[in-house]
Order: sequence, then C-alpha cells, then structure tokens
Amino acid sequence: GRSSRPERHGFIMNITDIKVRRLLQEGRLRAVVSVTVDDELAIHDIKVIEGPERLFVAMPSRKEVNGIFRDIAHPISPAARHQFEDAILNAYQHEVEAQSLHGVVHAN
Repeated sequence: GRSSRPERHGFIMNITDIKVRRLLQEGRLRAVVSVTVDDELAIHDIKVIEGPERLFVAMPSRKEVNGIFRDIAHPISPAARHQFEDAILNAYQHEVEAQSLHGVVHAN
C-alpha cells in the first residue's frame, strides 16, 4: 500500500529505469538488476533473492578480508529502501510474466 510521503533531504529520488539483466531459475538467486536514478546514476549488480518467506533485494556488495559482505551502494533511509525494493520487485515480476507469456521461461 501507499503510505504518507517520507521526509526528504533536499531532493526526491526518482527511479527512471530498471533493467532486469538476467533471470535465473536455479538456486536462490532469481535475477540480476540495474537501476538508474534521475537519469544520472546507474547502480548495477542488484540481486533479487528468494528468501525463506519472500523475495528480497540485495544491493551490490563486496567481501572484505574478514569475510563480511559490505554494500557498495545502498539506500540510506528505510523509506528509500522500501521504494527501491518495491520498484525492483515489481520490475522483476513484470519481466517474469512477460517472459512466461512469450514462452522464454520453461519450468523444469
């Protein structure tokens, strides 16, 4: 559902493009996505992952020497994170449905 507009820090983030780069059927990784913000900033290697209860979005990250993964880029506020996740999961669902209609995705 839609909630009241969250507080902003000087500008409104506008997701201007989402490209589903890869759809996968095996394992927990379901898609690799790129997002463009304000037609100015592209963020690549965002992952759609099948969790135990729902799909979730993992931002691009790198593994540090201690074995801990750190996000390379990520939304700061919870509201921005929800906006990113909702937009990415909607684009993913749309792509899955479009490819299913065109017979591209095959059940095993």
